[in-house]
Amino acid sequence: MAAALRRLPALGVSVAGGPAARGVSVSVSVSAGRGVSAGPAARALLQPEGSRGPGPAVAAVSGWQLCGAVCLQRAAVVSRERNGMESAFTRLLEQMELEKSLYADHELRVFEDEERIRRRQANNYDSDEEEDAGQDIVTSQDLEDVWEQKLRQFKPAARVQEADKRNDRSTLNRRLDEKLLLLVKEKVGDEEIWLLPQSYWTPGETMRQTAERTLSTLAGNELQAVFMGNAPTGVYKYKYPRAIQTSSNVGAKVFFFKALLINGDLETRKKKDHVWVTKSELKDYLKPNYLKQVNRFIFDSSTIYV
Repeated sequence: MAAALRRLPALGVSVAGGPAARGVSVSVSVSAGRGVSAGPAARALLQPEGSRGPGPAVAAVSGWQLCGAVCLQRAAVVSRERNGMESAFTRLLEQMELEKSLYADHELRVFEDEERIRRRQANNYDSDEEEDAGQDIVTSQDLEDVWEQKLRQFKPAARVQEADKRNDRSTLNRRLDEKLLLLVKEKVGDEEIWLLPQSYWTPGETMRQTAERTLSTLAGNELQAVFMGNAPTGVYKYKYPRAIQTSSNVGAKVFFFKALLINGDLETRKKKDHVWVTKSELKDYLKPNYLKQVNRFIFDSSTIYV
């Protein structure tokens, strides 16, 4: 490229590149024996691809800063309660299974016990003919009585937790039958808004590494999560307020990456700075345009039934 530019006789030349640079006009000034002097746009274009970061060079070309955000999800802990259609379909399947099934071992044992009782009540009963004569026999009815007693002593855990009663959204111990998502409060300009955790991209990182760094900076070792793929699941673009816009910083592009929470909680973080919410509760925190983009890649199975 430098050799080609040195052969240009004019002092101001407009160079149109090939397919990779088609539509880009670069103004260069050439002085004989003095090499090549390029403006900011040209210097950005001539930079090696791997060295372009969200600094002045890239800002001069695109004007957008890049951000990596993490959509951290806690899966449902318990199965949700069935609605009317699901309950009716479950009963139908159980009835079909019952009609097509064979007797279970316990049911066969009930029949054997009933037959043994009939023989003992007969007038011609001879105890010497019984193989288990003189032994204590645990009948199927005895087993059923024991099982019934254990069932009465069993107390299932409550679906509605104390946090649900207080409407405390800063803890994971709530809405156990639904998926929860992490939101944090960030100061943008003079305003505090709720967002999915995000950070600015730095040179040398992939966008996923930026999202991983965001989670690590937010929670340290408090949260253990698994990222679901290397490609972003969504993107959101917004412009900065006019008061802080510049020719090189028009706005930001946020790339979202999904992650599944494995263990941990944000116990050391202030409760007012983060919330764990369901998809239906996102509208209470996120701005409409931001919410519209987030809803595109968050799937909630409970919303497919009406």
